[in-house]
Amino acid sequence: MTFAFAMDWLNLLFRWAHVIVGIGWIGTSFYFIALDLSLRKREGMKEGVAGTAWEVHGGGFYHVEKYTVAPKELPDDLIWYKWEAYLTWVTGFALLVVMYYFNASAYLIDPSVLPLRPLDAVAISVISLVAGWVIYDQLCKSPIGKNTPLLAFCVFVLIMAAAFMFTHVYSGRGALIHVGAFVGTIMAVNVFGIIIPNQKKIAASLMAGEAPDPALGAMGKQRSVHNNYLTLPVLLMMVSNHYPMLTGHPHAWLLVALILLIGGMVRHFLNRHDAGDPIAKFWWALPTAAAGTLVAIIMTAPRDYSGGDLVADARVIEISQAHCATCHAAAPTYDGFDEAPKGIELETVEHLRRYADLVMAQAVQSDAMPLGNETGMTQEERDLLGTWIAQQK
Repeated sequence: MTFAFAMDWLNLLFRWAHVIVGIGWIGTSFYFIALDLSLRKREGMKEGVAGTAWEVHGGGFYHVEKYTVAPKELPDDLIWYKWEAYLTWVTGFALLVVMYYFNASAYLIDPSVLPLRPLDAVAISVISLVAGWVIYDQLCKSPIGKNTPLLAFCVFVLIMAAAFMFTHVYSGRGALIHVGAFVGTIMAVNVFGIIIPNQKKIAASLMAGEAPDPALGAMGKQRSVHNNYLTLPVLLMMVSNHYPMLTGHPHAWLLVALILLIGGMVRHFLNRHDAGDPIAKFWWALPTAAAGTLVAIIMTAPRDYSGGDLVADARVIEISQAHCATCHAAAPTYDGFDEAPKGIELETVEHLRRYADLVMAQAVQSDAMPLGNETGMTQEERDLLGTWIAQQK
């Protein structure tokens, strides 16, 4: 068994697990926010109940009650929704290690952005994830945390600062995946460090016959809402490495701003709809998201390569042999690859014509390929390749 084969299986298994537990976490987050917003006061409610909701699913009817703090007694089989969040972060970090730390030279480092040693790149990653949580947590606990619009703006600026830093340190793929990891770490530690511990303190006080501190519940609710609004943007960051128009953009950190805006506005529309608010109060959210999407589309519009001077097939093969065929070949020579990635071979003119659209997206319209630009592919070579592809149509 080769090292590359073992890493492929670890990548697959961790990715599979990450998707499974991530769905569980996101599902519970969306469900409980929607549940909170749908609660209604009704006649005949029990003492201490803040509201109830009637729901139907799978042929069954459910009556859910929410207590203002907690009932006087709690059952032994009380369900805590926490492991979905914990395991989402654990599997996500494991993926970061397998994909980006072990292959830092290929996926994380781009010498044209910043020449780093793999150990330095990993150290920056770990430190930034820890620092992101610490700064965010202090913002929430400071007087700023009592002003929701100001806090939202400050968190937005924090994420943007991280995005700007990552895009000036790592490769395009490495940068956006780290924005996702940065936000995902904040979300996971919100659950592990704030929401669950505070809920346990409240339950313990009630069991001891003491009045719980209402600030604990308010803080947990605040972090839960933050997680809810950050979910849609972080999901797109996590799949961004499949879209070089995002990762290869020279101003990718500005695209991050648009992604935060688009995801936040969509989430706000859905939340206010679930709350039963009149649409006149939140209609603007979807048009704002649509406007952000339009700006992103315009920013990532492909360059037109038609009309250039004729490029010879031999010149294109020369470029491919120098920058593509070390990996994309029947027998790759690049260390760590036993076969051509995704089965795409780029050794002949026929190969290049067959995969022209992929080559255009990955190596012409963006610098996603070659990995980390280790071979030093120049902009002139990318332009020649783009011109040749345009001439084939």
